[in-house]
Amino acid sequence: MSRSVLLMAFMLPALPRILSGAIGCTLSNPAEDLKFLYPEMTTYKEELLEFPKLKDGAVLYKGLKARLGSDLDPIYETYETSYTVYSVFKGGAKIGIVHGVNVPGKGGVIQVFVATDPQTAAIVSFFFQRLESPAARQLRSKDFRAQFTGLSLADFYKHDYYAASHSGGKGDKLAAVKAPVSDPAGRPDYDAALRGLRKNLILLDDFVYGKRFEPYFERAQQALHNTSNNNPGKEPL
Repeated sequence: MSRSVLLMAFMLPALPRILSGAIGCTLSNPAEDLKFLYPEMTTYKEELLEFPKLKDGAVLYKGLKARLGSDLDPIYETYETSYTVYSVFKGGAKIGIVHGVNVPGKGGVIQVFVATDPQTAAIVSFFFQRLESPAARQLRSKDFRAQFTGLSLADFYKHDYYAASHSGGKGDKLAAVKAPVSDPAGRPDYDAALRGLRKNLILLDDFVYGKRFEPYFERAQQALHNTSNNNPGKEPL
């Protein structure tokens, strides 16, 4: 066997991982999927966005890790990863903004899409396009997903604030969400699903909503700083 053939035989098992290094997340059938989310839809528009092509893209990407509160995945969360924003219209009025992301789960990549209100940036609905998990049935359930309707990125940042400031958190809506997973085998995918929702909202705040919720992030970071210096803040958000 020639040296070149041996080299190819060595590289082939690694190709799927190499080639997926900048894979984004798109709807398999956008016309049908968006019509399901918004039955009154008449038209929609797709916009492909990438950090390298955005003004201050490097700064936004650097901030993603801090706002997620976890390390970035080297396959699905690279600087070059592309993102697709779907704007949904009824006539000339924009009635929805939809975005999806890949996040690593226990059983493989999880693809979670979020539909948001164009005015408030709050969650209207979300669904999993791909989910291989012991907890797939519970996570896909209508009752579980309905708990997030009306929440925004502000609620995720407020959750961080209340956790850091030990301030009681009566307004901590995220803490009120009841996880549907009782089997420990499914817990990692519940955590991954929450991370996917948060990641969607962070990217939409970067791409669409003009960093509207940044003051909540800054308050959470200040509370964390105060706690680390034994001076927990207790101001309500």
